[in-house]
Amino acid sequence: MTIAFVFPGQGAQYVGMGKELAGAYPEARAAFTTASTVLGFDLTRLAWEGPDDQLKHTENTQPAILTASLASLEVIRARIPAPAITAGLSLGEYTSLVCAGALEFPDAVRVVRRRGEYMADAASGIETAMAALMGIDGPTVERICAEARAHGVVEPANFNSPGQIVIGGEAEAVDHAIELAKAAGAKRAVKLAVSAPFHTSLMRSVADRFAAVLEQVTIRRARIPVVSNVTAQPVRQGDEIRKLLIAQVASPVRWEQSVQTMAGRGVTTFVELGPGTTLSGLIRKTVSGVQVLHVEDKESLAETLKALEKKAQPAR
Repeated sequence: MTIAFVFPGQGAQYVGMGKELAGAYPEARAAFTTASTVLGFDLTRLAWEGPDDQLKHTENTQPAILTASLASLEVIRARIPAPAITAGLSLGEYTSLVCAGALEFPDAVRVVRRRGEYMADAASGIETAMAALMGIDGPTVERICAEARAHGVVEPANFNSPGQIVIGGEAEAVDHAIELAKAAGAKRAVKLAVSAPFHTSLMRSVADRFAAVLEQVTIRRARIPVVSNVTAQPVRQGDEIRKLLIAQVASPVRWEQSVQTMAGRGVTTFVELGPGTTLSGLIRKTVSGVQVLHVEDKESLAETLKALEKKAQPAR
């Protein structure tokens, strides 16, 4: 059994995430206490009690999801075999770096808070949008975006799974791309409730500012490979990780390819750690014949431990 730990990004958040595990496991509670201390405000209360409209602000969402995901990690890591590899979607890549020992958790909390602030700033004054396109392939989306650029910036932002690609950019251009996608046979096109066009060229100013933040943070050699969102390839060296994190802000997330990379390296079990099961669904759509589990509360923890214990038993 070869295990990969995977970590969710923005959009997975909900009021109450991590609360149940923190009530039952001191190591989970400690993650929230540490994050609140580092940030200088009660992130724990915001994550557990809301209000939801404040939690949705990207500068709050990012450290909150990171912390809830780390709480799940701290509970599970002493109870199951160590992962051979790790990855995270967008923001989740920072949790994967903490998991791999490349980033210290307090540093990660500070960094993603600043990342969120810069992303929010970059989107101010521009009418932007993002949309998920379903039932359409990558080359078609590339062609559609090229055609829609007559109306402004629009680009692929996330390659999530076969037939699910997120685009982002200026609102008029995104709307035009949605119409072109429908005409090209897309099954669905759904506007996303996000505050900025993440992972598009409109975020380049963020990458430039963010580079200075990351230069002040120690990034060590990862103990296990971390699959980069930018390249969909494993990385371990600290300097290379830093360069890819800077590029990640304004580059498309290659999650489908990242999952294929992990499966190609022999991963048989994916464990999603943190709020929701978005990644679990994307993994099931991308590769077959693998076990997909998740941990976000006591029930899912028990189910995951039971499933792994069963898989570890020799066949009779």
